[in-house]
Amino acid sequence: MLFDAHAHINEESFSEEDRKKLAEAVEASPVAYVMDGGSNIATSRQAVRDAETWEWCYAVVGVHPHDAKDLESGAATLEEIRSLAAHPRVKGIGEIGLDFYYDNSERDVQRKWFREQIRMANELSMPIVIHSRDAEQETMEILKEEGAFSRERQSAFPARKGPDGEELPDSRVLIHCFSGSRETAEQYVRLGATISICGPVTFRNNRRTVEVAQAIPPEFLTVETDSPYLAPEPKRGRPNMPPYVEYVARRVAVLKGMSYEDVAAITCENAKRFYGI
Repeated sequence: MLFDAHAHINEESFSEEDRKKLAEAVEASPVAYVMDGGSNIATSRQAVRDAETWEWCYAVVGVHPHDAKDLESGAATLEEIRSLAAHPRVKGIGEIGLDFYYDNSERDVQRKWFREQIRMANELSMPIVIHSRDAEQETMEILKEEGAFSRERQSAFPARKGPDGEELPDSRVLIHCFSGSRETAEQYVRLGATISICGPVTFRNNRRTVEVAQAIPPEFLTVETDSPYLAPEPKRGRPNMPPYVEYVARRVAVLKGMSYEDVAAITCENAKRFYGI
């Protein structure tokens, strides 16, 4: 049983027929759960519709840093995100964060609305799904400053079991498609975050993500596709889809010297716990 901890069945370019075919592929695979991640108002609405349509699908809603400019211009409002978050099939706020690689929204605008959405997640006691690209340190600093790792926030969620069975605080912050260093991943884990690994762990010469997968205990990992992007080997260059999360789990198993079955089971339980399913 697998849990694709972050995907985009709600992709705006998809037709209803495309979504139907994706659903058929999921239902014919070992994938039992898919988290459909919002990136703007339109995709967040679609994620909720997807979650209402398929029992295996759940949603997170939020505004990606690329689309933060729409919040600034008034084309979208956080109040609609708050309203969508009240739906019982919505399990978090995301994906939100900073992207200084593309800079599709001005950096100060990204910062402003990242902070606002963290505050909303704190008010609602909901998990947070983070996007961070070329902004590792500042992403972490804003999360700290806005209380995403605070004891008050951690008290809203049950503790989780560490590698030795000890109870550890859980901040319910997921660093999706983690691309940072091993040291940064370890720092996040100490803060109570969860690290999500996706297709690039299978890419040749991607040493950073390999080191992260090897270093972080399985209790702090989830696996994802970020589909339709970042298809893993041997599907690289094709549109990604949730069933391909199996390739990610198999690669993590090899890197950690574990069985595929154990990695699939542990990461599935981690994602269920993280999202409160």
